[in-house]
Order: sequence, then structure tokens, then C-alpha cells
Amino acid sequence: MKYSFDKQIDRRTTNSLKWDVPDNVLPMWVADMDFETAPEIIEALRKRTEHGAFGYGVVTEEWKEAICAWWEKHHHIKFEKDWLIFSTGVVPTLSSMVRKLTTPNEKVLIQTPVYNIFFNSIVNNGARVSESPLVYKNHQYSIDFEDLERKLADPQTTLMILCNPHNPIGKIWDKETLARIGELCSIYHVVVISDEIHCDLTDPEKEYVPFASVSQVCRDNSITCIAPTKAFNLAGLQTSAVVVSNPYLHHKVYRALNTDEVAEPNAYAIDGAVAAFTKGEPWLKELRAYLYENKKYVKNYIEQEIPEISLVSSEATYLLWLDCSRLTEDSEMLCDYLYKKQGLYLSEGSQYGACGRSFVRLNIACPRKTLEEGMQRFRQGCIEFQKSALL
Repeated sequence: MKYSFDKQIDRRTTNSLKWDVPDNVLPMWVADMDFETAPEIIEALRKRTEHGAFGYGVVTEEWKEAICAWWEKHHHIKFEKDWLIFSTGVVPTLSSMVRKLTTPNEKVLIQTPVYNIFFNSIVNNGARVSESPLVYKNHQYSIDFEDLERKLADPQTTLMILCNPHNPIGKIWDKETLARIGELCSIYHVVVISDEIHCDLTDPEKEYVPFASVSQVCRDNSITCIAPTKAFNLAGLQTSAVVVSNPYLHHKVYRALNTDEVAEPNAYAIDGAVAAFTKGEPWLKELRAYLYENKKYVKNYIEQEIPEISLVSSEATYLLWLDCSRLTEDSEMLCDYLYKKQGLYLSEGSQYGACGRSFVRLNIACPRKTLEEGMQRFRQGCIEFQKSALL
């Protein structure tokens, strides 16, 4: 491999949210990676730093061209440049959309278990959460379309946040599934916000399907959130894009993001994104292969060493969803035990919805040596947890 993902990087002295933990704690929770980003991106940021002036920036044509070219080449959808709006992040976009596209006390539908910050963006902005739980069977998830339609048909439901690929379960929704979601949302006048931030982190040879690519109905009734931040480990740059083809929705989104002052780039946001989408492909290809090997390692380790735990089948993201129901129905208790006794910091499943109560989320975007240590701590913690439950 041209790039090394085995390099150990000390992040404890860098004001890192993930690594702001005691020295004995190994954090494998929040979704950022423990790898340096692509050297080509670092070089672009170095040049920007050496310029030395960090005044107000603008959104460039180069930024729009880089995004359009990337999605056409890698995801087989042609964006028009005037569909794109810069935003400082997907979460600020979600919160702005809830404020702009709903009235107080209306409902926003989400499919649980799902990214926990969706709940915050809904509730904190005056709306109510409407959950349509996914169906879990044989360690895989599917959609209960009867339940979904019933909740979309509620006149109080005016917005749906789709997670595609789906965090935390790592599922890539197929074209037929997305088309059905799009048709139902159109019938019941529910606007779709598709969070596609993990789209470039599919397993090798796997491709995600952009919601807006499925049909004219899906495209015209949707707002798509994309970013280089997850795939290239650039979350701290505060850079993302919103894609809206419908002129009416586009105006709404543009006004919302500008009113909320989250539509202006910082000094690095544009250069970092352009470098990622124009020069980062070789690095990303090797990253995906490395993550896939990490995923296979965890699968084999769990099967051999922790048979009480089941790994949910996934095709995307570097986040693994672990079924702990044979060990405990309360993963919050398990995660607390692992943190206190083994210094292993995982995400307990109930924060992704009540249906995630017996699951934990594991971040495997780290060097193999770190992952091996984490799995050893996990194994020992599960053994001791099980023994303590019998006392």
C-alpha cells in the first residue's frame, strides 16, 4: 500500500473530542478516525497556512466543480452546480431545516436505531420525533413499510430524515427501497432530508445509491447532505454541502442556512474539500480496503472469542453495531462497566432509539494494533461482566 494506516498517532494533546479522556481509557465511540488524512489534503492545507492571511472566504466555482465531478464519477449522479449550497456541517443543516420546514410541534420521522444527533436536531428546534423502528431479524435490518406509511400519513408529519447509508447499522439502502420511501413521502407531502455523509465509506466493490438519483419524484422532494468530513477525517474543518434541485426547496434551504449564519466557509473549508475530491481518491481506496480488513478482524474475533456477542451484517461506514442481547438487555450498563473496569469507551445503543437498548456501537477506524487492544479489552470486560451478573 502507498499509504500507511498502521501509524500510531497520539491525539491526547490536540483538543480532540474523542480523546479527551483519562490516560487509561481507549475511546472507540464517536465517529472520527485515528488516521492522518490524505497527504494531498495536508499539502493543500499547508499551502493555505503558509499564505498567512485568514480573512473571510468565499465559495468557489472550483469547489462546485470538484463535488459535481466526484458524484458523477463515483456515484453516477449528475449534479448541477447551482444545486449546491455550502454549509458548515450536516448537523447545522439538519437543525436549520427543522426550523425552516416545520412549524412548532410538527413531527419529523426517523428510522431507528439511527444517528443520535437526529433526535437533538428535531427536539431542540421545536418539533417532535416520530420513530418508525426498523425490523431486526437474523442479524439484519429491514423497513416495516406498513408502519412507515402509517406514520408518514399523519398530517402532523411534515419532514423525514433519511440516513443513507444508515448509521449505526451500516446498511446501504437499495434503489427499490429508496424509491418506495420517495413515493410514500411524495404521496403524503413529507419532504425528505437525506443524510449521505457516510456514502464514500462503503466496503470495497460496494456502492451506495444517492436518494436523489432514484427517480424524479425522489429528486424533486429531497434535500441531500454530503461532505468530505467522514471519508477523509476532516470533521474539524467544518465543511459540507447541501444539494437541492427543487427551486422552491433550494430557496428555503439557502435562506435558512444564511439566516442561521452557517453558510460561510472558514479559511480551510474550501481548500480541504477541493483537495479531497480532486486528489484524495487513491488514499480513500486504500482506506476502504484497510477498514474492510478491520471489519473482518472484528467479525472473526467475536465469533471465536466472544460468542455471546453478534455482529450485525453491514456494508458501509466504519461503525459496527453489536448485538449484546445474549449477554444483557441493558447495554448502557455494559458500556458503563467496560469504561470503569476496562477503560474501553463504546457508545451504548439506547441513544440511537429505544430499539437499540441491547446493542453497542464500535468505531473501528483506527490502526490494527489499537483495534486489537480494544477487542481484548472488550472480551475481558464481557467475561467479567457476565460473572458479576451471576453473583
